Amino acid sequence: MLLEVRHVTQYHYDEPVRESVMELWMQPQKSATQRLVRFELELDPHAQLFSYADSFGNAVYHFDVPQPHDRLSIIGHSAVETQEPEPPPEALDLGEWDRLRSDFVQGECYDFLRPHGQARMTDALAAFIEARGLEALKRHDPLSAARQLSQIIYDAFDYEPGVTGADSPIDHALEEGRGVCQDFAHIMIAICRSWGLPARYISGYLHSHRSEGGERSDPDATHAWAEVFLPSLRWIGFDPTNNILAGERHIAVAIGRDYDDVPPSRGVFKGEAESQLVVGVSVRRARAAVAEPEFMRMSQPAFVGARRRSPGAALIDQQRQLQQQQQQQ
Repeated sequence: MLLEVRHVTQYHYDEPVRESVMELWMQPQKSATQRLVRFELELDPHAQLFSYADSFGNAVYHFDVPQPHDRLSIIGHSAVETQEPEPPPEALDLGEWDRLRSDFVQGECYDFLRPHGQARMTDALAAFIEARGLEALKRHDPLSAARQLSQIIYDAFDYEPGVTGADSPIDHALEEGRGVCQDFAHIMIAICRSWGLPARYISGYLHSHRSEGGERSDPDATHAWAEVFLPSLRWIGFDPTNNILAGERHIAVAIGRDYDDVPPSRGVFKGEAESQLVVGVSVRRARAAVAEPEFMRMSQPAFVGARRRSPGAALIDQQRQLQQQQQQQ
């Protein structure tokens, strides 16, 4: 399936800010089931763009706008050809639990076995596990347990944007019984890790069937899901928001321990302005492939804003402004 993504981020300031510095996680991954056909970034005002690969192999772009500006626009264009992954078996043998405890798996998946940020055990999560009898799932093989966990999370929570924010702990969604894909991915990851099952956070996009009465995901927002490591199968993607396996309609952008590792954008600015942020995403079927880029292709990327004031020329952390607009839904 050939898909095109347009990801727009715009900041409007009530007075000029003196400088903006930004990092951006927006370029789709390259993998056996996902071919990056084209990726471009438009930035206004113009700034020189740099890029690097982070510790998880994600493409990260960064830039500095050193002159005063009262608006900032970032538009990412992607074309990705995806393939349906080989479907996993219905179940694995119970010996998979023993293979998960091997030194090889413990070393290779160290980062994805430990609590981190929002994907960690809490009292509210422990109560949820007990109330739903989730410990009993470990009587099954890890693949079957992960499948049933995805189903339980799907049934237990309503999908409702605006209830939680990008920096909300999982307790917020657990207490409300509502949330978005970011919350459901964090809950699934935290539970899997508590079982000794490596799990990682995937940010990206979904070509949604919501308009046809299908998935719960917002077709105009970024998306997130979880991947679970099984020694016999490697990484398998689970989308608890929609209770489906990650497939050809999922476009993976970045891999992390939780959302904090891979926000779409993160940065700071100098100034005392208040800002307004607008984010829009569209994912659609493409008619034909375009160019064939390489990973470190330089175009122009992006920036993150904050909705608060600071004294003088202090740098203002802009992550909080993403609580609603940048939250992966």
